[in-house]
Amino acid sequence: MRSIAGPLLAWFDRAGRKHLPWQQNPTPYRVWVSEIMLQQTQVATVIGYYERFMQQFPDVRALAAAPVDEVLHLWTGLGYYARARNLHCAAQLIVAEHDGEFPPTIEAAQALPGIGRSTAGAILSLSRSQRHPILDGNVKRVLARYFGVDGFPGEREVEKTLWALADECTPIDRVANYTQAIMDLGATLCVRSRPLCAACPLTEHCVARIEGRQSTLPTARPKKIRPQKSAYVVMMVRDDGAVLLEHRPPAGIWGGLWTLPQFDEREAAQAWIRERSNVERTNTMPPYAHSFTHFDLTLHPLVVSSVPITAVHDGDRYRWYEPRQPARIGLAKPAVELIRALAEQPAAPMQRQSSLL
Repeated sequence: MRSIAGPLLAWFDRAGRKHLPWQQNPTPYRVWVSEIMLQQTQVATVIGYYERFMQQFPDVRALAAAPVDEVLHLWTGLGYYARARNLHCAAQLIVAEHDGEFPPTIEAAQALPGIGRSTAGAILSLSRSQRHPILDGNVKRVLARYFGVDGFPGEREVEKTLWALADECTPIDRVANYTQAIMDLGATLCVRSRPLCAACPLTEHCVARIEGRQSTLPTARPKKIRPQKSAYVVMMVRDDGAVLLEHRPPAGIWGGLWTLPQFDEREAAQAWIRERSNVERTNTMPPYAHSFTHFDLTLHPLVVSSVPITAVHDGDRYRWYEPRQPARIGLAKPAVELIRALAEQPAAPMQRQSSLL
């Protein structure tokens, strides 16, 4: 029952994915970038980003030498931007402390920013054929179903059990193919809803399939009430159409990205507008909803149009962004979508107007 490597590898030889961009010339650097991009992001979404990223930063030295804004610009739209900041920081450490070579041991790999045990194991397995178990979300689902492991995988004891099973199942031979195979199985057949058990190479001994528990394994995260938060963002539009952006601090939400100036209270947003503009009317746009991992945020855009060019000067904190000639900077998703929505509005862009000043 525990010998899953044989049937899994036979399935991989027949049906596994072998033509993804990072599978071609799988150097540690190329695999590392792909593994970071694939964290909580589907393969189909990643491919285009990965190819553009590799074209711009073909090796770790090129990535380390790049401005972080350039890295974040290529990451715009991929989400979870801490991944990009950690990738850039880790590249600089690899150049400074490892002479530009990805660390050869799992301990050294895990010491780099943004690389945990599973990611380190996947990088070294796929690029150097070192035997290390992995336990990403797809693998957790495969093992929990196959062995009938109850309990939410995020709980310490459940995760400990799954790590032990992952280690036990990982073979010595063809470890790179096995690692890719078990990830592929979770991504293509043993999916979260409506798994394709009839095509699965492990179906004969799978506890979840035998007991009809595919929909309940792995155990779902205990439900919590998601906090609902709201804020106000200012869309200050200059006479020439440029939109004012603010640089977020390195840590926290949208860390290191450029966003629309944001305020917890409407009154604070109004006061900020008064300090920087003599425009006496503002427009509103429909609220914009954005979901984070642990809470939902609703943004209420306030639009200030025809601001004089001299109102706010470019600097470290603020800069004017010209949508028709966009700068290569990292933009938070709400800024991208709200600027696009503003551009798509008719000449009198907002339907509702309110005198705020």
